[in-house]
Order: sequence, then structure tokens, then C-alpha cells
Amino acid sequence: MAYRNKTYVAFDGDNDITYYYLMKAWKANDNNDFDFHNAHDLNTARDSSQEESIKSQLRVRMQNSKMFVLLVGDKTKYLTKFVKWEVESAIRREIPIAVVYLKDYSRFDEKMCPTWLNNVLSIHIPFKKTILQYVIDNWPTVSKQKEDKGHYWYSDDFVNSL
Repeated sequence: MAYRNKTYVAFDGDNDITYYYLMKAWKANDNNDFDFHNAHDLNTARDSSQEESIKSQLRVRMQNSKMFVLLVGDKTKYLTKFVKWEVESAIRREIPIAVVYLKDYSRFDEKMCPTWLNNVLSIHIPFKKTILQYVIDNWPTVSKQKEDKGHYWYSDDFVNSL
């Protein structure tokens, strides 16, 4: 069994990759505390590869992941080829899921959230460095132990206090 210390980040590669790059820039910046072990650093899944080859590489990343972050943009819920597969794989592996809204939503948004996450324990947060780091470090210890399901979010006051 693989050592699971990575954070797996799924996103719309055509429209939302800049947010993933921003997360990497936060990590690379020595002047802040943002840090995560990026599952994408394990191997390369090229767009030119066959679908099964790409999924094979993604499986390796998933096997090493302790946290799943889904960056949700305007079109994410319509992506059924890879992003949906990635979410379903995280659910099967019981990897904690953070839904990160790229627009300024601070809690669950039914119009933006993919339906594949219905009835799945997940935390919904805005795309902000401090709350994202908090979630990577702390989610879902208590809720997972209680076998909770459904959508969770933090109060705006809590998010803004970080």
C-alpha cells in the first residue's frame, strides 16, 4: 500500500488551470505558510496519451493521496470524461473531498457543484489560500469519524478570521 501524504487536485484543464498554477506558486513562495504535497508531482499524464494511459497515471496519483481538492469553475459540473472519473475514484477510495469554488462562493452552491458529489461528505470553501491550507491540514477528522455525509462549509466569519 502506498504512503498517502499527497493532495490530489482536480480541475477543468481547459479553463481553470491558472488556479492550479496559483496554488503551486503559493507553495513555492517562501514568504507564506501555504504548503501541500502535490500528487501531480508523481508522474505525467499527457493530453496526447490514450484515455486508459492517462487514467493509469491518475490512479497512481490517487493511491498516494490523503486529500482530494476539486477546483470548481463555471464548467466543472459538465466535465464527465476525466474530472467526474477523478471524483468518483476519490469517493471509492474514501479520500476526503474539498470543493473549492473559484468564484467567490463561501459555501455549498447547488448551481455550481457537480451532482456526483450529492450524498458525499465534502467541505465547500472559497478559493482563498488560508482556508484552503486549513482544510488540507484539518478536514474531515471529526466528521469522517462520525461517518457524516453531505455538504459542509465554514461560516464566513471563520473563513475571514484565518
